[in-house]
Amino acid sequence: MGFVTTEVQGAVEIITIDRPQALNALNPDVLNDLKAAFDAVDQNAVRCIVVTGAGEKSFVAGADIAAMSVMTKAEGEAFGKMGNDIFRSIETFPIPVIAAVNGFALGGGNELAMSCDIRICSENAMFGQPEVGLGITPGFGGTQRLARLVGAGMAKELVYAAVNIGAEEALRIGLVNHVYPQAELMEQAMKLANKIARNAPIAVQACKKAINEGLEVTTEEGEVIEEKLFGSCFETHDQKEGMGCFLSREKPKPKAVFTNN
Repeated sequence: MGFVTTEVQGAVEIITIDRPQALNALNPDVLNDLKAAFDAVDQNAVRCIVVTGAGEKSFVAGADIAAMSVMTKAEGEAFGKMGNDIFRSIETFPIPVIAAVNGFALGGGNELAMSCDIRICSENAMFGQPEVGLGITPGFGGTQRLARLVGAGMAKELVYAAVNIGAEEALRIGLVNHVYPQAELMEQAMKLANKIARNAPIAVQACKKAINEGLEVTTEEGEVIEEKLFGSCFETHDQKEGMGCFLSREKPKPKAVFTNN
C-alpha cells in the first residue's frame, strides 16, 4: 500500500491516508489502498479504527481533479461506483470507525469522513462539497449522507452553493462531534477510540448494526432489528461476564475478539 499506512496501538488501529504532497487527494490507487487496509484489519484483535490524513494541512482534500479531468462519462460513473462501494464498506464495517479530520475535508474527503461512525476535527478543519463548481455532482455519497447528517435544507445549501465551512460551523450543524486544537486531535481520537475499545465488542458491534440499519427503515422496523440484536447478545461471554461482574461488583474481563459465543 503506497498511499495508506496502518498502525495498531493496543486494540485501536490507525489508518492514515499518506499522500501529503497532493493533500491526500483520492485517486483509484489511494482508494484501492484504503480498501486493502480495511480488508487487512484483524477483527479478532482490533476494536476501533481511527482514520486520518498525513500532514497538518489536509485530511483528504477531495478526489484527484487531474485524474478526473480526462475521464469519459463511463469512466466517471465507474469511479463514482468505486468510491461509493469502498465508503459503503467502511460505513458498514463491523468495527466502529472514527474520522480524525486534520485540515481539509472537501469533496471526497468530506464523503470519507461521513462514511465513518464518528467525526472529530482540529480547529483548522474545513468541510465542503464543492463539486458543482467543477461541473459535477458529489460522487461518493455526498448527496446522500450529508442530508441524513445535517438535514436536507442545510445539505442542499452546502451542495448547491459549494459552500465550505469551518470547524465551529461543522460542530454547530452536527457534522462533527468535537473540535480540538490540532496538536491534541490524535490524542483525543485515541482517547475516544480506547473508551469504545474497552466495552464489550459483541455489544458494540450489534449497536453499530442496529443504528445503521435502523436509519434506513421505519421506527417500527428498526425496533425489530434492535430486538433481534439485543437477543443475540444473550448467552455470549460478554453478556455473562458483564452482568455477572455487575452483580458481584467486579470488573468485567470481556474476550478480546468478535465472536458470537
